[in-house]
Amino acid sequence: MSTAKAITGARIFDGASWHEDAALVFAGGKIEAIRPRTELSAGVETVDAGGGFVAPGFIDLQVNGGGGVLLNEEPTVAGLVRICAAHAKFGTTGLLPTLITDTFEITARTVEAGRQAKAQDVPGFLGLHLEGPHLSVARKGAHDPKLIRPMEEKDVELMLSCKGRFDAMMITIAPENVTTAQAARLAEAGFVVSLGHTDTTYEAARDYAAAGVRTVTHLFNAMSPLGHRQPGVVGAALDIGSLHAGLIADGVHVHPVAMGVALRSKTGPGRIFIVTDAMSPIGTDMTSFTLNGREILRRDGRLTLADGTLAGADIDMISSVRFVHETLGLPLEEALRMASAYPAEAARLSGRKGALKPGHDADFVLLTDGLGMKSTWIGGTKVHQE
Repeated sequence: MSTAKAITGARIFDGASWHEDAALVFAGGKIEAIRPRTELSAGVETVDAGGGFVAPGFIDLQVNGGGGVLLNEEPTVAGLVRICAAHAKFGTTGLLPTLITDTFEITARTVEAGRQAKAQDVPGFLGLHLEGPHLSVARKGAHDPKLIRPMEEKDVELMLSCKGRFDAMMITIAPENVTTAQAARLAEAGFVVSLGHTDTTYEAARDYAAAGVRTVTHLFNAMSPLGHRQPGVVGAALDIGSLHAGLIADGVHVHPVAMGVALRSKTGPGRIFIVTDAMSPIGTDMTSFTLNGREILRRDGRLTLADGTLAGADIDMISSVRFVHETLGLPLEEALRMASAYPAEAARLSGRKGALKPGHDADFVLLTDGLGMKSTWIGGTKVHQE
């Protein structure tokens, strides 16, 4: 039986409310309790946080790379380990490494690497997000149009082989290249099916939501916009309560005014949650990298192809939380939930992650009062210390 530990010396935000002069107690990788510091048992090992506060760990459902690794270029266990470790430095305790549109062979290799990573219990690894290749060429963004294609039975079978093997699996699709029947099969198998890179209509998006589609990928980007006669996918994401939506909160992909309008307009119970859409440079000083044989340039917080097309984002989770709190003016509690509780809900993980409740995984971050990183803990183990 593992010895219980307790974090003391910091305020604790459990995902809903604050606890003062309290201790976060955990053992065996799980949260046991939040209790007054004066009521700790004699045998509990204490860790003094030295001020600041404790919050649920961040969950990123769309992260293409980090630490110098792009998943498309290194679809291996070693690549997944480096991506997860790179993002742990910025408070991410659970993530879906994301494969951008590629060949069937690379997709199959990535799925196999994911299975091995899960078997090895790689810290932070939850599963995979397959962003393509079944998208719309008209809304391709930085995805290689030569690799975009309709979903075939072999693709469905590969996806169905993942059933029950991961904490979460996500796939971004476009109605232009995936039928409602195919989307329904994936949803029934437990996939978080997401609409993205699509020019489809509000009405079609509504039909796909009825078939089991659960989320919308990077709201506003690479999708039919909100029009007063054609609400498009943006309108569907905000109006249909069952849909959750990821948002890149870097001020580059979406204007702060549009972010605010979306947050005030969203019909629940679905939520808008933060994703980074991060690429390989996160945690490095790289100035360029390669995707599908094309050079991506890193300049002034932007990642672009030579023609200026945005190609992923150059931001991490703690910076995203800072942005929605300081620039958008969201309460700190809501900013933290957008990076923890809401992505956990979208990925059907809220019974285990996204809050500091008894029985939940002991995934948490220690932050300064100014939203600076202090340390990251996954399953009760400290994986990063500033």
